Amino acid sequence: MKQHTPRLFLDDLAPGLSFRSGTVDVTADEIRSFAGQFDPQPFHLDDAAAHATLFGGLAASGWHTAALTMRLIVESLPFDGGLIGTHCELAWPLPTRPGDRLHVEGEIVEISPSRSKPDRGIVVMRSRTINQDDGIVQTLTASLLVFRRPATDTV
Repeated sequence: MKQHTPRLFLDDLAPGLSFRSGTVDVTADEIRSFAGQFDPQPFHLDDAAAHATLFGGLAASGWHTAALTMRLIVESLPFDGGLIGTHCELAWPLPTRPGDRLHVEGEIVEISPSRSKPDRGIVVMRSRTINQDDGIVQTLTASLLVFRRPATDTV
């Protein structure tokens, strides 16, 4: 039997609402696999070559970190209609490494209901992707399209 997952709507959110995701473990094989497909640079693909770079060892692509972050946010904030970004600011203060265990901590900072489309609004969310040593490997400020609860829908 399929479990019903509660969906979040614009009406369920308020500035200051915070969340903490589950965790994901990062492996060297996953780093190399992602990089081989999407970011084939030596510091993402080869341990020995990576040691000769400013990273000083194998490091995940920032886009890999972003994809893992996306997964953790989607699992934590099940918005009705999906997680639809309209704009974002992204930074990678530290590299993600093999063996890292990542989680995301985030907060809703702003909500702007649409004046022209009353069934939706824009939510600004700030998040930090954090490793097991409390190092911040990614910061993200994202504007998200979020739908209102339909009038026929009940909680």
